[in-house]
Amino acid sequence: MESQNLINLPGLEDKFFLFLIITVSLAFAWILWPYSGAILWATVLAIVFAPLYRRLSISMQRRRTLAALVTLLIIVLIVILPLTLVTSLLLQEGFRVYERIQSGDLNFRQYFKQVFDMLPAWVTGLLDRFELTNLALIQERLSSGLVKTSQFLATKALSIGQNTFAFMVDLFIVLYLLFFLLRDSDGLTRGIREAIPLYPEQRRALFSKFTAVIRATIKGTVVVAIVQGALGGLIFWALGVHAPVLWAALMAVLSLLPAIGSALVWLPVAIFFLVTGAIWQGIVLIAFGVLVIGLVDNVLRPVLVGKETKIPDYVVLIATLGGIAIFGVNGFVIGPVIAAMFMAAWDIFSTSKARMEIDRTGC
Repeated sequence: MESQNLINLPGLEDKFFLFLIITVSLAFAWILWPYSGAILWATVLAIVFAPLYRRLSISMQRRRTLAALVTLLIIVLIVILPLTLVTSLLLQEGFRVYERIQSGDLNFRQYFKQVFDMLPAWVTGLLDRFELTNLALIQERLSSGLVKTSQFLATKALSIGQNTFAFMVDLFIVLYLLFFLLRDSDGLTRGIREAIPLYPEQRRALFSKFTAVIRATIKGTVVVAIVQGALGGLIFWALGVHAPVLWAALMAVLSLLPAIGSALVWLPVAIFFLVTGAIWQGIVLIAFGVLVIGLVDNVLRPVLVGKETKIPDYVVLIATLGGIAIFGVNGFVIGPVIAAMFMAAWDIFSTSKARMEIDRTGC
């Protein structure tokens, strides 16, 4: 009798079913984890290009398959092919820089010493005031950082060449999954919304914040970074600076930092031009950096992002850097999304709590 009562405990079936859902969901996530990066970027691209797909679908009389194929072709032409080309050039330049360092043809220590020796007395005095006179240590650290960066890129170039098959598999998964995410987006979104155990207004708020932050991250962070990096690489190429694609990529990454960002790259190069006698090159680079590269963030970001997300810039910065530290390149998206979901969840909680207080007190 006691055994029968234990089996028929109230809610036992619901608890076991919940346990089953959690278990199979974790198992499913486990088997998908090796391709999590491909799945993430397929989802991101589907969210970003969903408005384009909807417009194409309407113009093609609701032919969803054809609209998804055309959208996929556009994504390949304007995103994947240029990104693949730039990545290839970046890795090649990194490999060449590493070879020049190994052969002694490129000596960063000599360049830094040349700059420091030509600094005027007032600059040296300023460095003394701020206890930055240990130039040898600064020079050593900067040189070591540049050497490690070029060595990393050279290693990546070799590994990518050896793992071409794995790269092609990831690319196939991105494109294949992206097609179905576009074509079946309405049904998938509806199914996910209905499965989440939240009130309708809470689901709408979470989904709205999620899609807004994805689009804002890609348009307001990645696109701005690409534009700043491209402009920096273009002026470096025009001025004859070696490895412009490598410097462009570094400026694109550093553009995440507010106010200074890409200036951490072009300003030292401009100073090097000035102290080594290349006066007009230094003046041109400073003018271009301030008037063109520096204004991209202030002009382009508000146009691209608008009012899609109200996340403070400092939260986006910290979340992005933390995401990159934990998830690598994927952290560009994962970090801000987690921050947005955190803020949205607490905002929904506060709103729901306030509503409950009003309903309870009647005022």
